[in-house]
Amino acid sequence: MEQPINVLMVGAGEYTVGFVPTKEGAASDKSAGVIAITLMDLRRLGKVQRLVLCDRSGRHFPAVRDTIKRKIQDVYRDMDVTIETHPADEVEEDNTAYLAAMAGMRPGDMVTIFTPDHTHYPIALAAIQRGLHVLIAKPAVKSLQHHHHLVQAAAEKGVLVAVEFHKRFDPIYTDARDRIRGLGPFAFFSSTMTQPKKQLHTFAGWAGRSSDISFYLNSHHIDFHAWSVQGQSRPMVVVASAARGKANEVLRDVLGERGGGGAAATQEDNGVGEGAGENAGLVEGKEAEGDPVGSVDVEDAITLMVQWQNKGGSCGTALYTASWIAPPTDCHTQQYFHYMGHQGEVRVDQAHRGFTMATDAAGFATLNPLYMKYTPDAAGRFAGQLGYGYRSIAEFVTAAQCINSKKLTPEVVESSEMIATIGSSACLLTTTILEAGRKSLDMAGAPVSIEYNEEGRPIALMPVSP
Repeated sequence: MEQPINVLMVGAGEYTVGFVPTKEGAASDKSAGVIAITLMDLRRLGKVQRLVLCDRSGRHFPAVRDTIKRKIQDVYRDMDVTIETHPADEVEEDNTAYLAAMAGMRPGDMVTIFTPDHTHYPIALAAIQRGLHVLIAKPAVKSLQHHHHLVQAAAEKGVLVAVEFHKRFDPIYTDARDRIRGLGPFAFFSSTMTQPKKQLHTFAGWAGRSSDISFYLNSHHIDFHAWSVQGQSRPMVVVASAARGKANEVLRDVLGERGGGGAAATQEDNGVGEGAGENAGLVEGKEAEGDPVGSVDVEDAITLMVQWQNKGGSCGTALYTASWIAPPTDCHTQQYFHYMGHQGEVRVDQAHRGFTMATDAAGFATLNPLYMKYTPDAAGRFAGQLGYGYRSIAEFVTAAQCINSKKLTPEVVESSEMIATIGSSACLLTTTILEAGRKSLDMAGAPVSIEYNEEGRPIALMPVSP
């Protein structure tokens, strides 16, 4: 058996520990978080040893510990929830707390980064430079330049760096990808992901200032598409379009109630949630300056229209749409895609698995325990080891352990194409498309072309002249 690994979790929000200090609380599909509960179960199984939790502010750690006790310790039998926390509880704000926490880790240990999108790069780079394996929330980073920097740094240090694209471990998505590979050249792809307006309460600290709904949600299906056609097709031109109006109204109400929304605002304002933790002060630009409420400008929905070119010379087109102004529905995220190749098509409605439940307390809901199963087994133990949210973390832990014991190398892990390693073609293309989409929006929908080097790696984004 491999030696257990120590893990530092950076970001103490919804995805890590299920902690969201708003009246809406954590989303129904990740009510007890994903990262911490998975790592605590892996510790029970002997794969993880020491757990450390780091955030920008120490003042809410008592509430975080209470959340962990209520949602994990009191629910599951034989679950050790012991964690170290950084900074100390009395620390109001420390934007570099992650550096002190990393100083207590050893080369070969692991770091998870589930913080606002704009903070991923400096935190990941610091971890890599210390010889730590790194698992980053999607999107990896917000620019192709930063992505290439992380690829180079990871190669120099020989550590595993990957993005937590958990849909790769969904058995339906995995099978769809394998079937797509046999459908001939790519022709058409369309995906939609929508979440309810209450997400804007959770993400009020960064929405429309340091990131957008495309980086947050479109990243999932862009990765799936790029992964499915990896080596067979590549994106050439990106054009973005957006709807506006409602999200600004919601955010201004939320930030007005909280008395602003700058870097020194309350913990809720910093956007605790999936891909959103407490390191909001690490950003360049508007958020770091303490942006006034009136300057918030956030899209309701973003659609990226991408022209792809196949190896044989034919072309395909893709539409990726994401929104966070949906009404409450039977599930937290409505999500589906349609893929068409020259020899067939695939359609997946990930939100609906034919499993519904209705209760007096919660009403009607569509359930998806294939992602995270929180209901204990008959013996009272956590039983979610087969969930694709759990597996995406567990597989990374196993790979990091095997690299530490010299049984695997990061290059071998990348060649398996399951874990979304930072240097893989699909992962690079996802960042490229997302950044190109943002550039297109900022240029009033102008096309942005993608330039490649001789090895076929994306290296630059260029506006297309009229």
